Amino acid sequence: MSATEAAEHDRAEESPIAPAAGPQPAPGATPPQAPPLLARAAAELVGTAALVAIVVGSGIQATELTKDVGLQLLANSTATVFGLGVLITLLGPVSGAHFNPAVTLAEWWTARRGGAGVSLRELGVYVPAQIVGAIAGSILADAMFGEPLVKWSTHDRSDGHLLLGEVVATAGLILLIFGLARTDRLRFAPVAVASYIGAAYWFTSSTSFANPAVTIGRAFTDTFAGIAPGSVAGFIAMQLIGAVVGLALVALIFRPAPKVGE
Repeated sequence: MSATEAAEHDRAEESPIAPAAGPQPAPGATPPQAPPLLARAAAELVGTAALVAIVVGSGIQATELTKDVGLQLLANSTATVFGLGVLITLLGPVSGAHFNPAVTLAEWWTARRGGAGVSLRELGVYVPAQIVGAIAGSILADAMFGEPLVKWSTHDRSDGHLLLGEVVATAGLILLIFGLARTDRLRFAPVAVASYIGAAYWFTSSTSFANPAVTIGRAFTDTFAGIAPGSVAGFIAMQLIGAVVGLALVALIFRPAPKVGE
């Protein structure tokens, strides 16, 4: 062993922090050795509940503090950006931090075609956990602000331009997430996904639900963030169409490099 190697060995032995035993999973990415399915389902349920509680709760708070609709939307979107970024960072290494049946379905589809993603069994566990979590989050937010625990929203969102907004919002979200995965940059998911959702609050006509579970959960509250039950099916249908469009864009844009000679 050379003197330089010996010195480096001594420094490594003295270091209070042991080096990582291998690459660590990026926030937002399902870890190589996944935790038990129960833990992942719990992470999806709790994460989706927290996300909806943030969206609904910040909407209620905003309407109590100001009558200016622009400021209400600004407060709502800002809280969602910060909250979503934290949740992805915290729970990404456990379940992948989907919090969204459209994302889970897209992962399952890519897994069927030979890519990384969830199995059919995981799909069957994740999606119900996300929906239950979304409903629980809406009820929790109403409880915190003294609203009726369950009161169906009267906020109609069935206009065609709003449905188009959901296609655009969901397609962009899927393109972002799977584009990051294709280019090995999922470590940026907490910031990138939260930033996209925050921007889509403002540039889409629907204020970017982009999530079937969140859409269902928000039907349970007749507050700023609510959606009338009669509008839910249309929103979910457009979100699923948006997911298909997003996956098609991923396949088109992030094509593998051609082999030499092709």
